Amino acid sequence: MEPSTVYFHTCPSSQTTYDQWTRQNNEYNTHAVKRQRLDAYSHPQVVSPLSWTPPHPHHPNKAVAESSRSALVDFDHSFPSPHLHHHSQVLVVPESPSTLQAFANDRLSSQMVELFEACQQQPVDLDRKEVCRARLQQDIQSVYAVGRLYLTGSSINGLGCRTSDADLCLVIKGTKRPDPISVLSRLKNVFRSLSYVERIQLIRAKVPILRFREKGSELEFDLNINNTVGIRNTFLLRSYAYADLRIRPLILVVKKWARHHQINDASKGTLSSYTLVLMVLHYLQTRKEPVLPSLQRDYPECFNPFMEIDMVPEGPKNIPPYISRNQSSLGQLLLGFLKYYATEFRWDKQVISVREAKALPKTNTQEWRNKFICVEEPFERNNVARAVHEKIKFDAIKAQFAESWRILKGSMDLNSILPIRAIINKESSRRLAVPRLR
Repeated sequence: MEPSTVYFHTCPSSQTTYDQWTRQNNEYNTHAVKRQRLDAYSHPQVVSPLSWTPPHPHHPNKAVAESSRSALVDFDHSFPSPHLHHHSQVLVVPESPSTLQAFANDRLSSQMVELFEACQQQPVDLDRKEVCRARLQQDIQSVYAVGRLYLTGSSINGLGCRTSDADLCLVIKGTKRPDPISVLSRLKNVFRSLSYVERIQLIRAKVPILRFREKGSELEFDLNINNTVGIRNTFLLRSYAYADLRIRPLILVVKKWARHHQINDASKGTLSSYTLVLMVLHYLQTRKEPVLPSLQRDYPECFNPFMEIDMVPEGPKNIPPYISRNQSSLGQLLLGFLKYYATEFRWDKQVISVREAKALPKTNTQEWRNKFICVEEPFERNNVARAVHEKIKFDAIKAQFAESWRILKGSMDLNSILPIRAIINKESSRRLAVPRLR
């Protein structure tokens, strides 16, 4: 029997047909008129949780390439469900009643859509990563037969760019918990013999990773061992990313803004991309008219932190649509985000909690005491902003929020805080080259 694909779907009333999918895909064409570009986002494409493949013209629910089909087999084996092998599961992700056009009727908002359209990850980009993941899993299983390798992070949660690196989690089950450094050291030796990877580096961080690059391209991977919270938060963030049409463009612009102003690099004592995403979600949850709810609070059974990892992809499928009454434009949300952290949020007294959809009071516990920025990890409840441990870096982050808010408020032009054309050109020039497979 052909393996079924687990689909996310953004329209609660009906499944997207192949003709709709084709039309939407065509609307990504850079020569399409502005209205077509904006309306294309009213029905984001159908995607699977951990490996995306576009529908085949004659068989909409089948994978296009054999490499992707084999990856889907791996996916089904690794996330078993009594329903998966009988029919496709449609995971309903909420959709706003309006198209993105309604939120982009001013210059700033239109600029944000332009940047999002040029930089967002495309199906072909994710397929490239998936093909490499499937190949790596086959080689890894020569030494860890029970290991299962999963794409996680921005490649899967809907918040990635065309040039985003790929996060991998190797899950090794057993009675004895493997030592990550030992496993990664062994894999490092294995990878040295592989013809399709290069620049292999073991990084002994709090969560150790093996970093490497696909040979012949600029596609970089970070592989961790049994950091399954990454799989959990991948599905949580994905559910938020597609809960409202404005989420993905806003987060992409914020990440590009933070990177441009050098406050988006945890290895250098500033904010990780994960931290930035949680900061955006928190802001959207705490408006007078919220753009987002707390999915964990409202649907605890769907995001149970103790749920078997095999069942995590099944969790979001029962979440009903969320319709926000907040009709702010993209530009208004961006300006409000900068203002919130420049003038309203109390860094010294508050903890950002997406789990609770509010700011919690900062306690004197070890996790929060003497920390400059406190952002709660939704499942483990530790501080994901702990990398900001120097006052000079903290002051620089606060100053950038204030300065960008001041400038953008006066200009209402995204170019005043972010060089749009240069970023688009850089993104285009660094798009993943397809290496020759040996």
